[in-house]
Amino acid sequence: MLKYFNPGMRPWLGLALAVIVLDHLTKWWVSSALDYQEAIPVLPFFSLVLVHNTGAAFSFLADAGGWQRWFFIAVGAIATVIIVRLLKQHAHETRLAFSLALVLGGALGNVLDRVVLGHVVDFLYFHYQGYSWPAFNVADSAISVGAAVLIWDSLFGKKPVSTESDAP
Repeated sequence: MLKYFNPGMRPWLGLALAVIVLDHLTKWWVSSALDYQEAIPVLPFFSLVLVHNTGAAFSFLADAGGWQRWFFIAVGAIATVIIVRLLKQHAHETRLAFSLALVLGGALGNVLDRVVLGHVVDFLYFHYQGYSWPAFNVADSAISVGAAVLIWDSLFGKKPVSTESDAP
């Protein structure tokens, strides 16, 4: 199996593993420190709160009746295969590989929750004067940062250098 992964992938798979470990350590800590839906104010605009999300981002499909658990596990598994293949092809492209590793670690962190617990543990809750953002976790943060870097790289990354033969 290790033959499949070229040496250039090791740092990126290591980063993905670090995201998974950090994600699950923080989820374990919050789950052991707080009761379900208990909130601890940290700053006027930020609290730690233990919630369980059976849906996707922003609790999308959370009340779908249970089938969504297996759907999101399947989506995560498919995404994992695609991302690992992309990492294998682009391990030498630092920004792209970095962003893919973040997305991979975040996706697997949440998939592991769904497989083991049947829901995702969320606990980072931002709010201000009646406005709030749905609670999220380290895995969600890694996915968001990875996606942002992917978008940034696609818009502002190195453009292919045209040659004279490309000119009309």
